[in-house]
Amino acid sequence: MELLEQIEERYIETNGIKLHTVLIGEGEPIIMVHGFPEFWYSWKNIMLGLKDEFRLIVPDTRGINLSDKPEGVENYKIKLLVDDIKGLAEALQLDKFILVGHDWGAIISWYFAGIYPELLKRLIILSVPHPLVIKKVYMKYPEQREMSAYVWDLIKPNAVEIVRENDYQMVREMGIFENKNSFDEQKDLEAWAQPGSLEAGCNYYRAAYANPTRGTGVEEWKDGKIIVPTLVIHGLRDHAILSVTLEGLEDYVKDLKIIRSETGSHWMMDDEPELVISSIREFVS
Repeated sequence: MELLEQIEERYIETNGIKLHTVLIGEGEPIIMVHGFPEFWYSWKNIMLGLKDEFRLIVPDTRGINLSDKPEGVENYKIKLLVDDIKGLAEALQLDKFILVGHDWGAIISWYFAGIYPELLKRLIILSVPHPLVIKKVYMKYPEQREMSAYVWDLIKPNAVEIVRENDYQMVREMGIFENKNSFDEQKDLEAWAQPGSLEAGCNYYRAAYANPTRGTGVEEWKDGKIIVPTLVIHGLRDHAILSVTLEGLEDYVKDLKIIRSETGSHWMMDDEPELVISSIREFVS
């Protein structure tokens, strides 16, 4: 049976907005948070692999696809994105849950675990390093600065036009459609076409990078320590993040497991779905 025939879709009120959220399965709850330029459907392979064992809760994050899209860069600070997930868990009356994040979803998940560790049983991170580690690597390694250069296009006033140019050339160059057996190009294009969705996605970057003096809105997590048991899955062919960001992670994460994939890229859920599924299953058992 197709995934779309099995899911429940709801619009859940949280933190002053409504998040379009997909639910499937029964059992221990897992919230999965997607990245940019993705939406909930980026988790499809993982959802199919885990739905018989877990209750999967998969939102479109603030501003993306079918979720509410508040106007203004100030409405996309990290703390708001984190509190959206907290409110989602509260609305679903979750006590503790497992949190899984990829790309921007991983950034949100790192901060969530730092601020609200008491709400999590496990933290699972795909493809994006600890925020304090990436800052150090960015400053030390010119290659990382070059790999991250796309960010400066995404904070420009005309960022949406840049993303859309030449049939989304910028996004395609990120490798997002390389795995033809996994990505559904038409569904991504439909999500990007939702009014205001790409603008909101660019606002994530603007809020975080365009004016650093504004800060993230996060005051509760300055030491970077993570006390939640944490699994990090990283593809060594990642086009955006150097694998050196895995070094020194143990300085911040008390209980840490790292899985390196020789063949995985930034899009681990699509390159290595079976590895991701089995790793999650083993880590939370």
